Amino acid sequence: MNRTVDVLVVGAGPAGLAAAARLAASGAGRVEVLERERAAGGVPRHCARPGFGADARGLPLDGPAYARRAVRAALRAGATVRTGVSATGWAGPLTLDVTAPTGLERIRARVVVLATGARERPRSARLVPGSRPAGVLTTGELQRLVLRFGARREHIGRRAVVVGGDPVARDAVRTLRRAGVEVAAVVAEPPVGRHAFGAVPVLGGTVVTELVGRGRLTGVAVRGGDGRTATLRCDTVVFTGDWIPDHELARARGLPLVPGTRGPATDGSFRTAEPGIFAVGNLLRGGEPALVAAAEGRAAAAAVLDRLDGRPWPGGGVPVTASGPLRWVTPGLLGPVTAPLVLRADRRLVRPVLTVTQDGVPLRRERLSGSLAPWRSVRLPPHWTSGVDLTGGPVVVGSED
Repeated sequence: MNRTVDVLVVGAGPAGLAAAARLAASGAGRVEVLERERAAGGVPRHCARPGFGADARGLPLDGPAYARRAVRAALRAGATVRTGVSATGWAGPLTLDVTAPTGLERIRARVVVLATGARERPRSARLVPGSRPAGVLTTGELQRLVLRFGARREHIGRRAVVVGGDPVARDAVRTLRRAGVEVAAVVAEPPVGRHAFGAVPVLGGTVVTELVGRGRLTGVAVRGGDGRTATLRCDTVVFTGDWIPDHELARARGLPLVPGTRGPATDGSFRTAEPGIFAVGNLLRGGEPALVAAAEGRAAAAAVLDRLDGRPWPGGGVPVTASGPLRWVTPGLLGPVTAPLVLRADRRLVRPVLTVTQDGVPLRRERLSGSLAPWRSVRLPPHWTSGVDLTGGPVVVGSED
């Protein structure tokens, strides 16, 4: 079946739903959202904790309540939200092949918004050796188990080790403890504050070298920064953080990716290199809170409406890359509209001196008043790139620390 829509949003997480709600309410025409899972809302559906803003009465929202509100907002604005529907590939520049419960479809759109989000890197992708025992999870898998079975340790385990040191690891610890699971230790390769996890022992500067056990996990082998090794007894290990953008559709379309994030390169208005295709949210770089992803979805609406009105698509853009201890920087392209730079570091940097250069010419050098942490993004105001020559070479953001 062939159909045509004005805007096709792929992904019904915070960014996709927010973009759809804003566009439908702004008169963008037929706005359709595709979600491959059976329910819309994205990752927040599995996060039964506060931290997702507040409702109309000022009461804090947990993840499931936030997801339900986001879905209602998109529907009330006039968008169509379809679940259990997967976009499997491209049949043309703005045409996607789709698999739905009712069969195969081909949907052509005037604009496509990619909001496919990100996932945590599983054990296999982290190249941790050992057998394949039960009890090896990511944070998302843990949250889905708890959501499905509640605090029943037979489905989760009795003693767990959490791998990672960022806020997602703290969420995993809280989820395990609420389910009645003892947390033996947090294993974090970058050193982290020992008080960040309460009474749970933190092994900073330590890596997991092997999973032990057959049938069910019985322990994890670890190696500290001093070379000493040990085996931690546990029947569950949770790998947290280390995000991978779900960029299969972007790659299939040949969109350039940003080094470091592996998400599609966009300009400050979330345009990709392909006319008519936008990318928003954690597809660009995983690990941002839902509220940040939703804000990006709403912000992209203005440029989408411009495209629907026939405004010309800005060509190219100046590439932006990170260097030194900086892991990545976005947006990956600088165009005529200046935008904030968002970056992360590979390690903790205390009051670093950041630099912006183009073709070897310094454009800005400034010491930050705070610190950069590997698990937290920092935004630099638009004036950091105000001197960029749009006809020049790549812009490099680095640190002297």
